[in-house]
Amino acid sequence: MKFCVIGLGRFGQEVATHLAENGMEIMAVDSNEEIIASVRDRVTQAICMRVTDDESLKSIGVDEMDTVIVATGENFAQSILITALLKKRLATPRVIARAIDGIHRDILKLVGADRVILPEKAMGIRLADTLSSPFIDLARITKKFSVSQIIAPKEFVGKKVSELNLYQAYNVHYLGIKEVDRVSTMDPDYVIQEQDKLILSGHNKDLEHLATLS
Repeated sequence: MKFCVIGLGRFGQEVATHLAENGMEIMAVDSNEEIIASVRDRVTQAICMRVTDDESLKSIGVDEMDTVIVATGENFAQSILITALLKKRLATPRVIARAIDGIHRDILKLVGADRVILPEKAMGIRLADTLSSPFIDLARITKKFSVSQIIAPKEFVGKKVSELNLYQAYNVHYLGIKEVDRVSTMDPDYVIQEQDKLILSGHNKDLEHLATLS
């Protein structure tokens, strides 16, 4: 897939470089020459340009992109203009825009953004969820259902995953084991070791109950 990231602040740079690391074709656009120089070797194409109209976007091939991320959140007016140009003039299939507050988000949606992200709000919610839960890490799927990581309770150590009957006993699903920077997928015959980090999913109340055993 072809992606374009417009605006290379901290958020934009993280998105562009991580997409590139994941094997995507990335065009990175910013008006700051130093920033462009810093990412040039990490993306497919890095272009120094200030976006002013749809012709400037077409001139660098943005109209050929599958997805455009408008990461110029701090520049309220410019992000709205770019989003409108992408949707109304270039008919970009998918536009994801960064907003700085609720009003900004609502305007971006009105001009056609397919998805609007408030990264500071999302990080704040994630931190609050993690700090207020008994889990090492927590990812909410809905308000009541999550994927979490807990240290294996002592009574699980030395037993096979299949022997634990996690769904029948605790109403949670076992997904795998966290090992440094990767997750080993579910193996019913795996024997739980002390300090294993179990990846589980289920309703929050059931996960919290299981966490009390740790």
